[in-house]
Amino acid sequence: MTKWTYRLAMGVAAMAIAAPAAAKEPEGQQTRQVRVAPYIEANQVLSAELSPNSDSVTYTQVAAGADVSVQGRNNGVAASVRVERTFGYDNGVADSTTVSGVARGYASVVPHALSVEAGALATRTRVDANGGATVGTGRGGANESRLYSAYAGPNLHTRTGDAEINANYRVGYTRAEAPDAIAATPGGPAVDVFDDSLAQSANVHVGTRAGEVLPVGVGVGGGFYQEDVSNLDQRVRDMHVRADVSVPLTPGLAAVGGVGYEDVEISSRDAVRTAGGVPVIGADGRFVTDKSAPRQLAYDTDGLIWDVGVMWRPSTRTSAEAHIGKRYDSTTYYGSFAWAPSSRSSVNLSVYDGITGFGGQLTNALAALPTDFVANRNAITGDVTGCVASLQGNNCLVGVLGSIRSAVFRGRGINASYARQIGRMSAGIGAGYDRRKFIAAPGTVLAAANGVVDESYWLAAYLSGQIDARSNFNVNAYANWLTSGVAGAGDATVLGASAAYRRYLIDGLSANAAVGIDHLDGSVAGQNLTTASALLGLRYDFH
Repeated sequence: MTKWTYRLAMGVAAMAIAAPAAAKEPEGQQTRQVRVAPYIEANQVLSAELSPNSDSVTYTQVAAGADVSVQGRNNGVAASVRVERTFGYDNGVADSTTVSGVARGYASVVPHALSVEAGALATRTRVDANGGATVGTGRGGANESRLYSAYAGPNLHTRTGDAEINANYRVGYTRAEAPDAIAATPGGPAVDVFDDSLAQSANVHVGTRAGEVLPVGVGVGGGFYQEDVSNLDQRVRDMHVRADVSVPLTPGLAAVGGVGYEDVEISSRDAVRTAGGVPVIGADGRFVTDKSAPRQLAYDTDGLIWDVGVMWRPSTRTSAEAHIGKRYDSTTYYGSFAWAPSSRSSVNLSVYDGITGFGGQLTNALAALPTDFVANRNAITGDVTGCVASLQGNNCLVGVLGSIRSAVFRGRGINASYARQIGRMSAGIGAGYDRRKFIAAPGTVLAAANGVVDESYWLAAYLSGQIDARSNFNVNAYANWLTSGVAGAGDATVLGASAAYRRYLIDGLSANAAVGIDHLDGSVAGQNLTTASALLGLRYDFH
């Protein structure tokens, strides 16, 4: 089951808690806020390698982009899109075009009943010999990977008699334009880097509120999830049905539980092999799938699933839930906490557990982003960083980029974030832990990844705001600690920060200055790298 399954499956629990309804604006005062801010800019960049070598390059950036926000009674959209062209002067930097951005939004087709939502991400990461991927690290040279991900789908919420019906469908596509397969050690086995995948989920839940039909809330639901990964035709298929009950304990607290049946299957094909049994690697650096080979099972389990927990909603500003149970033939736990101490600050935490591929987990993270945010960007490269500035919901994507291996995995982890508006400044910090245990079929080329565990810890922070009426600033910092279970792959520490200053010269036209530093410290030889960069440029914002 995906997190979408549990949102619907536990929907009946929310019915057990009578949280105060938000006051509605008078009909004549309901407004729609639309903000579209396009811009163009030209920058000159100096990038110097501080270690292990001493070298520097200069290049020119020309970019066009737009920041969009639409917030209305029945819709909400936030997006930041940028197209950048880089012109290098020597072999140190190649001419290139990059598209980067992040978007998330929804629109009501039938108010309070049927809506559609969508999200997208385009960014650059660095893929290293331990299979780790880090965002915000600047230009990665030969190890640079470009990630693209998008999802969309409808949501239904309606009633029939005393029963509430909730349903949704999601389809998401993710692609990594990664470098050729990377060897963990010289002459060692290559890391099979994720290529692309298509993930789909469909869920439905029918339930009644406590006190309407019975003293407790009851419900029944079912769901389907499938992800098809192009690498070696891997497939995750998960189907389930379950019944739920919620018991109100106080006006803001309920005990919840559910029991059901789940069938999970993971399968793949082997790679094409030479007469000597050596797997064939294609021109893209990835294993060539043997389409004629039979599909082989990597994981197959079915049977009873259950969980129990509590849901706490003492006010419209605070909500929490915690669950523990059995799933995938082992103990599972998941939950969330959201608290808005004031209208200018928010705290969010989530604990997750599920089986997906890299693409499925990334589209799930996109779906958890808020629909009202300001994108943070690296001051030098212009790439979106790991977190967006928002006072709504989970606002960081860093954790899902911890490993970019192609193999399917069981992912468990925790994400936490804090955001605050301080006068004319916005500040935020996010942190998390992600653990992935990979699952692969024996006898296939991916068998060596079976049971391997990759772990990552991450930290990201931002601060931005106005200095006076004509100038503003932006600061971003990040840290990633990656540990791989692959023999010889080693660990990696990735650190970086950037700061930018903008001064408006005349209406719409501003001068920009920025500095940044990035550091990669890997335990595998040849991966230690420190670079510093500086930028000067002009930008014009259209009004």
